[in-house]
Amino acid sequence: MSIEKRTPFDFTPGEQRLFRYTIVALSAVTLLGTIVFIIWVLGHIIAALNALVFPLAIAGVLALVLYPVVDLFERFLRMNRLAAVITLFLVLFGLFITVMVLVLPTAVGQGRDFFESVPKIAADGHEILSFRFPIVLPMLEDFMSDIKIQSMLPDAEQATSRAIGYISFLMGLAFVPLYLFFALLSGNRMRESAKGALFLFTYETQKEVIYLSQVFVDYVTAFFRGQLIIGLTMGVIMAVGFTLIGLEAAIYFGLALGLLNIVPYLGFIVGVVTVVPIAYFQPDGGGQLVLLLLAVIAATQLVESVVLTPKIMADRSGLHPAVVVISILFWGTVLGGVIGMILAVPLTAFLVTLGAHVKNSMRTKLGSNEIDW
Repeated sequence: MSIEKRTPFDFTPGEQRLFRYTIVALSAVTLLGTIVFIIWVLGHIIAALNALVFPLAIAGVLALVLYPVVDLFERFLRMNRLAAVITLFLVLFGLFITVMVLVLPTAVGQGRDFFESVPKIAADGHEILSFRFPIVLPMLEDFMSDIKIQSMLPDAEQATSRAIGYISFLMGLAFVPLYLFFALLSGNRMRESAKGALFLFTYETQKEVIYLSQVFVDYVTAFFRGQLIIGLTMGVIMAVGFTLIGLEAAIYFGLALGLLNIVPYLGFIVGVVTVVPIAYFQPDGGGQLVLLLLAVIAATQLVESVVLTPKIMADRSGLHPAVVVISILFWGTVLGGVIGMILAVPLTAFLVTLGAHVKNSMRTKLGSNEIDW
């Protein structure tokens, strides 16, 4: 009876399984490293070109949100693409003028009253803090006086550079309507151009890239379309509520806090930190106004949690609230502040989907019975 010799390339089932595990682990590490490297490069590019990237990002998000409206005009009003885009801009401009006519006089009056009362708010705040904290406040004032203000101020060259940066940023924002116009006018041509750029890859790779790109676009579109509606609704509710209770600059604070909710939880945090002291220290303010203010914020948050988010967003991200907070902090750090915080939820949701997609692809290719996940 002959004994079959084992060659160096004959592996036992256990060795084959270990070999597969090693390949999967190396693939996962390589993929993770590639993603981290891409994020690192994007973060540096965005930080260097913030004045250009931020207006383009705003225009891109608005284009994704407004695409269905343009398509609606094309189908039901039987317009071509250019006429539909122009009609949309005219409608938006008309709405803007209408809101300005209805709201601007009250907003101007509130703003004027607020700036006139700022010195009294500061004086009353200092007096109350001196009475409530007679030891801590003088120590804080002495500490601030010991700090050399001149060393904290930028020199002439830095000041000039910052001024140029701010001017460039504001000029970039002025171009947002132009970017938005051409983005809406292009329709699906940009998508077709992006597909054409993948001709070097295999058909299967093209399908994977197109699928994942569409998933990312869907997440961004659904998130911002829902968050903009929610933010505007919350802004209107808080602006009306703040006006009724007598808060200074109620329209400005209400709309600002509502729109800040585009970044989850940011509006609530900023509202409690900034608006509560103003409500307490303003000329006719005090504890009662603070309680009324907190009641308005709480009622708005309740409407958002019970009505707006379930009806509009329907938990489309599928992320736990703790994951949302961590993702905001992470992407805000990596992608240079505001842009990262705004894109945090859709980016995180997309990466979760990407991980699930890669896992399912590996399971399909290697066999679900051969790998214990």
